[in-house]
Amino acid sequence: MAVLHNRVSQKELKERLYQETEPRTTISFYQYHHILNPQEFRDELYKGLDPLKVFGRIYVAEEGINAQVSVPQSDYEAFKNFLYSYNFLTGIRLNIAVDDDGKSFWVLKIKVREKIVADGIEDPGFSMERKGKYVNAQQMNQLLQDEDTIVVDMRNHYEYEVGHFVKAIEVASDTFREQLPMAVALLKDKKDKNIIMYCTGGIRCEKASAYMLHNGFNNVFHLEGGIINYAKEVKENKLDSRFVGKNFVFDNRLGERITEDVIAKCHQCGKPADTHTNCNNDSCHLLFIQCNECSKKYDACCTPQCQAVYNLPLEEQRKLREGKQNGIMVFNKSKQRLRPKLNESAFVLQDPEI
Repeated sequence: MAVLHNRVSQKELKERLYQETEPRTTISFYQYHHILNPQEFRDELYKGLDPLKVFGRIYVAEEGINAQVSVPQSDYEAFKNFLYSYNFLTGIRLNIAVDDDGKSFWVLKIKVREKIVADGIEDPGFSMERKGKYVNAQQMNQLLQDEDTIVVDMRNHYEYEVGHFVKAIEVASDTFREQLPMAVALLKDKKDKNIIMYCTGGIRCEKASAYMLHNGFNNVFHLEGGIINYAKEVKENKLDSRFVGKNFVFDNRLGERITEDVIAKCHQCGKPADTHTNCNNDSCHLLFIQCNECSKKYDACCTPQCQAVYNLPLEEQRKLREGKQNGIMVFNKSKQRLRPKLNESAFVLQDPEI
Protein backbone atom coordinates (compact mmCIF):
# COMPACT_ATOMS: atom_id res chain seq x y z
CA MET A 1 0.00 0.00 0.00
CA ALA A 2 1.35 3.42 -0.99
CA VAL A 3 2.43 5.82 1.77
CA LEU A 4 0.29 8.94 1.39
CA HIS A 5 2.15 11.23 3.76
CA ASN A 6 5.70 12.31 4.55
CA ARG A 7 7.85 10.27 6.96
CA VAL A 8 11.10 12.27 6.81
CA SER A 9 12.08 14.77 9.54
CA GLN A 10 11.49 18.47 8.96
CA LYS A 11 15.20 19.20 9.47
CA GLU A 12 16.28 16.74 6.77
CA LEU A 13 13.60 18.00 4.38
CA LYS A 14 14.78 21.59 4.77
CA GLU A 15 18.39 20.50 4.16
CA ARG A 16 17.31 18.67 1.00
CA LEU A 17 15.46 21.75 -0.25
CA TYR A 18 18.47 24.02 0.11
CA GLN A 19 20.65 21.46 -1.67
CA GLU A 20 18.39 21.54 -4.73
CA THR A 21 19.85 23.24 -7.79
CA GLU A 22 16.75 23.32 -10.00
CA PRO A 23 14.65 26.49 -9.64
CA ARG A 24 11.17 26.18 -8.17
CA THR A 25 8.02 28.23 -8.77
CA THR A 26 5.67 29.14 -5.90
CA ILE A 27 2.02 28.90 -6.90
CA SER A 28 -1.31 29.41 -5.15
CA PHE A 29 -4.79 28.47 -6.34
CA TYR A 30 -8.25 27.73 -5.00
CA GLN A 31 -11.66 26.70 -6.26
CA TYR A 32 -15.04 26.65 -4.58
CA HIS A 33 -16.70 23.44 -5.78
CA HIS A 34 -18.67 20.71 -4.05
CA ILE A 35 -16.41 17.69 -3.49
CA LEU A 36 -18.41 14.59 -2.68
CA ASN A 37 -15.61 12.60 -0.99
CA PRO A 38 -12.84 14.95 0.26
CA GLN A 39 -10.69 12.14 1.74
CA GLU A 40 -10.68 10.18 -1.51
CA PHE A 41 -9.88 13.33 -3.48
CA ARG A 42 -7.09 14.18 -1.00
CA ASP A 43 -5.45 10.79 -1.53
CA GLU A 44 -5.68 11.13 -5.33
CA LEU A 45 -3.94 14.50 -5.12
CA TYR A 46 -1.11 13.10 -3.03
CA LYS A 47 -0.55 10.20 -5.43
CA GLY A 48 -0.43 12.62 -8.37
CA LEU A 49 1.67 15.43 -6.84
CA ASP A 50 4.24 13.62 -4.71
CA PRO A 51 6.06 12.06 -7.73
CA LEU A 52 6.34 15.58 -9.22
CA LYS A 53 8.21 16.75 -6.10
CA VAL A 54 5.52 19.28 -5.31
CA PHE A 55 5.93 20.86 -1.86
CA GLY A 56 3.42 22.97 0.04
CA ARG A 57 0.10 22.70 1.81
CA ILE A 58 -3.27 21.90 0.34
CA TYR A 59 -6.61 21.93 2.14
CA VAL A 60 -9.53 19.94 0.81
CA ALA A 61 -13.13 20.21 2.04
CA GLU A 62 -16.62 19.60 0.75
CA GLU A 63 -16.68 23.24 -0.39
CA GLY A 64 -13.52 22.99 -2.53
CA ILE A 65 -9.73 23.21 -2.55
CA ASN A 66 -7.18 25.77 -1.33
CA ALA A 67 -3.49 25.34 -2.15
CA GLN A 68 -0.12 27.04 -1.81
CA VAL A 69 2.70 24.99 -3.34
CA SER A 70 6.12 25.10 -4.97
CA VAL A 71 6.89 23.13 -8.12
CA PRO A 72 10.21 22.33 -9.85
CA GLN A 73 10.23 24.27 -13.11
CA SER A 74 10.77 21.12 -15.17
CA ASP A 75 7.59 19.61 -13.68
CA TYR A 76 5.38 22.70 -14.04
CA GLU A 77 3.57 21.53 -17.20
CA ALA A 78 3.00 18.05 -15.75
CA PHE A 79 1.69 19.67 -12.57
CA LYS A 80 -0.70 21.88 -14.52
CA ASN A 81 -1.89 19.00 -16.70
CA PHE A 82 -2.57 16.89 -13.61
CA LEU A 83 -4.73 19.63 -12.08
CA TYR A 84 -6.56 20.21 -15.36
CA SER A 85 -7.41 16.50 -15.55
CA TYR A 86 -10.17 17.32 -13.05
CA ASN A 87 -13.12 19.02 -14.77
CA PHE A 88 -13.69 21.55 -11.99
CA LEU A 89 -10.02 22.58 -12.08
CA THR A 90 -9.66 22.83 -15.86
CA GLY A 91 -8.28 26.24 -16.76
CA ILE A 92 -8.08 27.34 -13.11
CA ARG A 93 -6.01 30.48 -12.54
CA LEU A 94 -2.62 29.68 -11.02
CA ASN A 95 -1.24 32.65 -9.08
CA ILE A 96 2.52 32.77 -9.59
CA ALA A 97 4.44 34.37 -6.71
CA VAL A 98 5.90 37.81 -7.47
CA ASP A 99 8.97 37.89 -5.22
CA ASP A 100 10.09 34.28 -5.06
CA ASP A 101 13.29 32.36 -4.36
CA GLY A 102 11.60 28.97 -4.66
CA LYS A 103 12.33 28.10 -1.01
CA SER A 104 8.80 28.66 0.29
CA PHE A 105 8.00 25.02 1.24
CA TRP A 106 9.96 21.83 1.88
CA VAL A 107 7.28 19.15 2.29
CA LEU A 108 3.89 18.27 0.80
CA LYS A 109 0.99 18.33 3.26
CA ILE A 110 -2.56 17.68 2.08
CA LYS A 111 -5.27 17.82 4.74
CA VAL A 112 -9.02 17.37 4.82
CA ARG A 113 -10.77 20.22 6.63
CA GLU A 114 -14.33 21.19 7.40
CA LYS A 115 -13.92 24.25 5.16
CA ILE A 116 -11.16 25.64 2.96
CA VAL A 117 -11.68 29.02 4.66
CA ALA A 118 -12.82 29.01 8.29
CA ASP A 119 -15.67 31.51 8.15
CA GLY A 120 -17.87 30.85 11.19
CA ILE A 121 -20.97 31.03 8.97
CA GLU A 122 -23.77 28.85 10.35
CA ASP A 123 -26.67 30.22 8.29
CA PRO A 124 -27.91 27.24 6.21
CA GLY A 125 -29.24 29.70 3.61
CA PHE A 126 -25.76 31.00 2.77
CA SER A 127 -24.38 29.85 -0.57
CA MET A 128 -21.30 30.54 -2.66
CA GLU A 129 -23.46 30.31 -5.79
CA ARG A 130 -24.15 34.06 -5.63
CA LYS A 131 -21.00 36.13 -5.23
CA GLY A 132 -19.65 39.54 -6.17
CA LYS A 133 -18.41 40.58 -9.59
CA TYR A 134 -14.76 40.02 -10.46
CA VAL A 135 -12.60 43.07 -11.16
CA ASN A 136 -9.15 42.94 -12.74
CA ALA A 137 -6.26 45.33 -12.05
CA GLN A 138 -7.34 47.96 -14.57
CA GLN A 139 -10.93 47.91 -13.33
CA MET A 140 -9.70 48.08 -9.73
CA ASN A 141 -7.69 51.19 -10.49
CA GLN A 142 -10.65 52.81 -12.25
CA LEU A 143 -13.03 52.08 -9.38
CA LEU A 144 -10.51 53.47 -6.90
CA GLN A 145 -10.74 56.84 -8.65
CA ASP A 146 -14.44 57.05 -7.72
CA GLU A 147 -14.81 58.86 -4.40
CA ASP A 148 -17.88 56.79 -3.57
CA THR A 149 -16.05 53.49 -3.93
CA ILE A 150 -15.39 51.66 -0.64
CA VAL A 151 -12.40 49.31 -0.57
CA VAL A 152 -12.36 46.68 2.18
CA ASP A 153 -9.28 44.71 3.17
CA MET A 154 -10.34 41.19 4.22
CA ARG A 155 -6.96 40.18 5.65
CA ASN A 156 -5.61 40.07 9.20
CA HIS A 157 -4.18 43.14 10.91
CA TYR A 158 -0.55 42.06 10.49
CA GLU A 159 -1.08 41.62 6.74
CA TYR A 160 -2.64 45.08 6.38
CA GLU A 161 0.13 46.68 8.42
CA VAL A 162 2.90 46.05 5.86
CA GLY A 163 0.90 46.75 2.69
CA HIS A 164 -2.58 47.66 1.45
CA PHE A 165 -4.52 49.50 -1.24
CA VAL A 166 -4.87 53.25 -1.03
CA LYS A 167 -8.19 54.17 0.62
CA ALA A 168 -8.58 50.63 1.96
CA ILE A 169 -10.60 50.14 5.13
CA GLU A 170 -9.04 47.78 7.66
CA VAL A 171 -11.46 45.46 9.43
CA ALA A 172 -9.16 45.19 12.44
CA SER A 173 -9.31 41.57 13.54
CA ASP A 174 -7.19 38.45 13.94
CA THR A 175 -9.49 36.06 12.06
CA PHE A 176 -11.62 36.00 8.94
CA ARG A 177 -14.59 34.56 10.88
CA GLU A 178 -14.58 37.68 13.07
CA GLN A 179 -14.22 40.01 10.10
CA LEU A 180 -17.31 38.91 8.18
CA PRO A 181 -19.96 40.16 10.67
CA MET A 182 -17.73 43.15 11.48
CA ALA A 183 -17.68 44.19 7.80
CA VAL A 184 -21.47 43.92 7.59
CA ALA A 185 -21.90 46.07 10.70
CA LEU A 186 -19.27 48.58 9.58
CA LEU A 187 -20.95 49.18 6.22
CA LYS A 188 -24.60 48.69 7.17
CA ASP A 189 -25.55 52.21 6.02
CA LYS A 190 -23.77 51.86 2.67
CA LYS A 191 -25.62 48.97 1.05
CA ASP A 192 -25.99 50.78 -2.29
CA LYS A 193 -22.35 51.92 -2.56
CA ASN A 194 -19.74 50.22 -4.73
CA ILE A 195 -17.88 47.92 -2.34
CA ILE A 196 -14.69 46.13 -3.38
CA MET A 197 -13.37 43.30 -1.24
CA TYR A 198 -9.78 42.13 -1.61
CA CYS A 199 -7.34 39.68 0.00
CA THR A 200 -4.08 37.89 -0.76
CA GLY A 201 -5.07 35.41 -3.46
CA GLY A 202 -8.84 35.83 -3.82
CA ILE A 203 -10.22 33.04 -1.65
CA ARG A 204 -11.28 35.18 1.33
CA CYS A 205 -12.64 38.15 -0.62
CA GLU A 206 -14.66 35.85 -2.89
CA LYS A 207 -16.42 34.36 0.12
CA ALA A 208 -16.72 37.81 1.72
CA SER A 209 -18.43 39.18 -1.39
CA ALA A 210 -20.99 36.35 -1.27
CA TYR A 211 -21.56 37.03 2.44
CA MET A 212 -22.14 40.76 1.80
CA LEU A 213 -24.69 39.98 -0.94
CA HIS A 214 -26.34 37.49 1.41
CA ASN A 215 -26.72 40.33 3.92
CA GLY A 216 -28.46 42.75 1.55
CA PHE A 217 -25.61 44.66 -0.10
CA ASN A 218 -26.20 45.41 -3.76
CA ASN A 219 -23.01 46.46 -5.57
CA VAL A 220 -20.27 44.13 -4.38
CA PHE A 221 -17.03 43.41 -6.23
CA HIS A 222 -13.98 41.33 -5.41
CA LEU A 223 -10.46 41.49 -6.81
CA GLU A 224 -9.86 38.53 -9.08
CA GLY A 225 -6.84 36.55 -7.93
CA GLY A 226 -6.29 38.96 -5.05
CA ILE A 227 -3.15 41.03 -4.56
CA ILE A 228 -0.93 38.35 -6.14
CA ASN A 229 -2.75 38.48 -9.47
CA TYR A 230 -3.15 42.27 -9.25
CA ALA A 231 0.63 42.73 -8.96
CA LYS A 232 1.15 40.43 -11.95
CA GLU A 233 -1.34 42.35 -14.12
CA VAL A 234 0.10 45.71 -13.05
CA LYS A 235 3.56 44.60 -14.17
CA GLU A 236 2.41 43.02 -17.42
CA ASN A 237 0.20 45.97 -18.43
CA LYS A 238 2.50 48.70 -17.07
CA LEU A 239 -0.18 50.10 -14.76
CA ASP A 240 0.32 52.25 -11.69
CA SER A 241 0.11 50.12 -8.56
CA ARG A 242 -2.55 51.34 -6.18
CA PHE A 243 -1.38 48.72 -3.71
CA VAL A 244 1.55 50.04 -1.69
CA GLY A 245 4.11 48.10 0.31
CA LYS A 246 4.44 44.38 0.85
CA ASN A 247 2.01 41.52 0.42
CA PHE A 248 2.16 39.19 3.43
CA VAL A 249 2.20 35.51 2.42
CA PHE A 250 1.77 32.39 4.55
CA ASP A 251 4.93 30.53 3.66
CA ASN A 252 8.59 30.67 4.55
CA ARG A 253 9.02 34.05 2.80
CA LEU A 254 6.44 35.86 5.02
CA GLY A 255 6.05 38.52 2.34
CA GLU A 256 6.58 39.53 -1.26
CA ARG A 257 7.39 43.12 -2.23
CA ILE A 258 4.88 44.85 -4.50
CA THR A 259 6.23 48.41 -4.32
CA GLU A 260 9.30 49.91 -2.69
CA ASP A 261 7.17 51.79 -0.15
CA VAL A 262 7.84 50.80 3.47
CA ILE A 263 4.68 51.79 5.35
CA ALA A 264 5.17 49.85 8.59
CA LYS A 265 7.54 50.37 11.51
CA CYS A 266 9.85 48.16 13.54
CA HIS A 267 7.97 47.01 16.64
CA GLN A 268 11.09 47.50 18.73
CA CYS A 269 12.63 50.82 17.72
CA GLY A 270 9.98 52.45 15.53
CA LYS A 271 12.16 52.87 12.43
CA PRO A 272 10.57 52.20 9.01
CA ALA A 273 10.56 48.42 8.47
CA ASP A 274 8.27 45.77 7.02
CA THR A 275 10.12 42.49 7.55
CA HIS A 276 8.13 39.97 9.57
CA THR A 277 10.07 37.47 11.63
CA ASN A 278 9.43 34.85 14.28
CA CYS A 279 11.26 35.31 17.57
CA ASN A 280 14.31 33.04 17.71
CA ASN A 281 13.40 31.90 21.23
CA ASP A 282 11.78 28.49 20.73
CA SER A 283 9.55 29.14 23.75
CA CYS A 284 8.09 32.22 22.06
CA HIS A 285 8.14 32.38 18.24
CA LEU A 286 6.27 35.69 18.30
CA LEU A 287 5.46 36.97 14.81
CA PHE A 288 6.50 40.63 14.68
CA ILE A 289 8.16 43.30 12.52
CA GLN A 290 11.87 43.83 13.10
CA CYS A 291 14.45 46.03 11.33
CA ASN A 292 17.96 44.78 10.48
CA GLU A 293 19.55 46.76 13.29
CA CYS A 294 17.26 45.34 15.95
CA SER A 295 17.65 41.86 14.51
CA LYS A 296 21.40 42.09 15.12
CA LYS A 297 20.99 43.80 18.48
CA TYR A 298 18.52 41.24 19.85
CA ASP A 299 19.67 38.10 17.95
CA ALA A 300 16.34 38.16 16.05
CA CYS A 301 14.43 37.91 19.34
CA CYS A 302 11.46 40.05 20.34
CA THR A 303 12.70 41.12 23.80
CA PRO A 304 15.93 41.08 25.85
CA GLN A 305 14.29 38.36 27.99
CA CYS A 306 13.82 36.11 24.96
CA GLN A 307 17.35 36.93 23.82
CA ALA A 308 18.68 35.76 27.19
CA VAL A 309 16.81 32.45 26.86
CA TYR A 310 17.96 32.04 23.24
CA ASN A 311 21.59 32.33 24.33
CA LEU A 312 21.29 29.67 27.04
CA PRO A 313 22.66 26.17 26.36
CA LEU A 314 20.15 24.07 24.40
CA GLU A 315 19.54 21.70 27.30
CA GLU A 316 18.57 24.58 29.59
CA GLN A 317 16.25 25.95 26.90
CA ARG A 318 14.54 22.55 26.63
CA LYS A 319 13.99 22.43 30.39
CA LEU A 320 12.36 25.86 30.34
CA ARG A 321 9.98 24.67 27.58
CA GLU A 322 8.90 21.48 29.36
CA GLY A 323 5.18 21.37 30.02
CA LYS A 324 4.49 24.63 28.18
CA GLN A 325 2.04 24.87 25.29
CA ASN A 326 3.69 26.70 22.42
CA GLY A 327 1.59 28.10 19.59
CA ILE A 328 1.90 31.02 17.23
CA MET A 329 1.79 34.41 18.92
CA VAL A 330 1.08 37.49 16.86
CA PHE A 331 1.88 41.04 17.92
CA ASN A 332 -1.32 43.01 17.43
CA LYS A 333 -0.34 46.66 17.18
CA SER A 334 -3.94 47.81 16.85
CA LYS A 335 -4.85 46.25 20.21
CA GLN A 336 -1.42 46.66 21.87
CA ARG A 337 -1.42 43.12 23.15
CA LEU A 338 -0.40 39.62 22.22
CA ARG A 339 -2.94 37.17 20.90
CA PRO A 340 -2.22 33.41 20.86
CA LYS A 341 -2.77 31.58 17.59
CA LEU A 342 -3.27 27.97 18.55
CA ASN A 343 -1.88 26.29 15.47
CA GLU A 344 -0.09 22.97 15.23
CA SER A 345 3.16 24.67 14.24
CA ALA A 346 5.21 27.27 16.07
CA PHE A 347 6.31 28.82 12.79
CA VAL A 348 4.02 30.60 10.35
CA LEU A 349 3.62 27.88 7.78
CA GLN A 350 -0.14 27.49 8.07
CA ASP A 351 -2.66 30.20 7.32
CA PRO A 352 -4.12 30.89 10.80
CA GLU A 353 -7.60 31.29 9.31
CA ILE A 354 -7.78 27.67 8.24
